[in-house]
Amino acid sequence: MTDITTENYADANARAIDGWNAQGWEWGTPSSHEEYLDARQGEWRMLLTPTKPVPPAWYPSDLSGLRVLGLACGGGQQMPIFAALGARCTVFDYTLSQLESERMVAEREGYEIEIVRGNMSKPLPFADGEFDLIFHPVSNCYIEEVKPLWRECHRILKSGGRLLAGLDNGFGYAFDDAEERAVYSLPFNPLKNPNHMAALDPVEDGIQFSHTLEEQIRGQLQAGFQLVDCYEDTYGEGRLHDLNIPTFWATYAVKAG
Repeated sequence: MTDITTENYADANARAIDGWNAQGWEWGTPSSHEEYLDARQGEWRMLLTPTKPVPPAWYPSDLSGLRVLGLACGGGQQMPIFAALGARCTVFDYTLSQLESERMVAEREGYEIEIVRGNMSKPLPFADGEFDLIFHPVSNCYIEEVKPLWRECHRILKSGGRLLAGLDNGFGYAFDDAEERAVYSLPFNPLKNPNHMAALDPVEDGIQFSHTLEEQIRGQLQAGFQLVDCYEDTYGEGRLHDLNIPTFWATYAVKAG
């Protein structure tokens, strides 16, 4: 396999996720017709992290006509709900199978969605102040630098716009597969640490990175966001989950007016 570099690791990740989807990956399984109809009737929930639903107060009280960006949010899970609630949706993702799920659900349910393929480690292809809300489930563990992404999110949100983000807190990357021993140093960066690269199979795992509180939350603040609320979550399974050790954060931040 071609050596993984800063320039091509996004392609390795897209191939890995395509493989996961072929095996029925939980986060690439599109929502059902029944779930879409339930959302139309006001019965719905969405996830930024594995187990805890996003609090209702994090959403605008009326989504009708609002511009929503699903950032690295392909898979046909959240955008159908936003569309059912009346939002004007754009989904941005780099993995073709994730985007195909979005296209399939939109065609099945008869709503319009803008589907954009792109790499979130690059400048985002959207205008300043284009969106009212960005929904960003756990995914920036697949990019090396997150602070530039927060600056881009701030740029493309309207004044008062909301950023809802799911974040891997990095703790899980320190442990072995059984989650019994801390064996890897942090930050986990396979592009800079050969031991970290050796721990991954790029075909099966993709290339993943840990990020610190300073990158994830302080990075949002430095980009100009105001933090409104947050919570922690676990994997939903495994030893760390059994011990109730959080491995994810979710944040609700706004672009100050």
